[in-house]
Amino acid sequence: MTVKLAAALVAGLAMVAAAQAGRADTSIDKLPKVESLPKGVVQVSPFVPGMGEHWANPATLPLGPIYCVMNGRVVCMEYMIAQKDFAAGKSFEKLVPWFAGTEQPPIDHMEFNFEPNGHEGFTVPHFDVHMYFVSPGVRMTTKAAMK
Repeated sequence: MTVKLAAALVAGLAMVAAAQAGRADTSIDKLPKVESLPKGVVQVSPFVPGMGEHWANPATLPLGPIYCVMNGRVVCMEYMIAQKDFAAGKSFEKLVPWFAGTEQPPIDHMEFNFEPNGHEGFTVPHFDVHMYFVSPGVRMTTKAAMK
């Protein structure tokens, strides 16, 4: 059951990403500044190579949204979904796609990663769903990515 649910979610997310990918502008300088994030959002992790700093409202964790920030710009939005929630058939139908008053940048690509042992900030087995607004190349060549 878990594999079928995960596969269905990946397929759906891939269709959204494919529809948006042609419209994405991978220039990091045109992305929203960290100052435009919603009230209550604070930095929750240091810089992670290829993703940047993680920012979130602690009240919405662990699910999210979590925002990835590089060079002061929002390059990604992330949700973390517990494996047990997939196994239980839990739905996530009303995830906030962005934040009020700011247009969401087009999605360049998505990553759907299984974390079997969890990681700092969410230590149970779960899936990280990343929606990137820049290409993998931009993520890895941004000056901050070299840290």
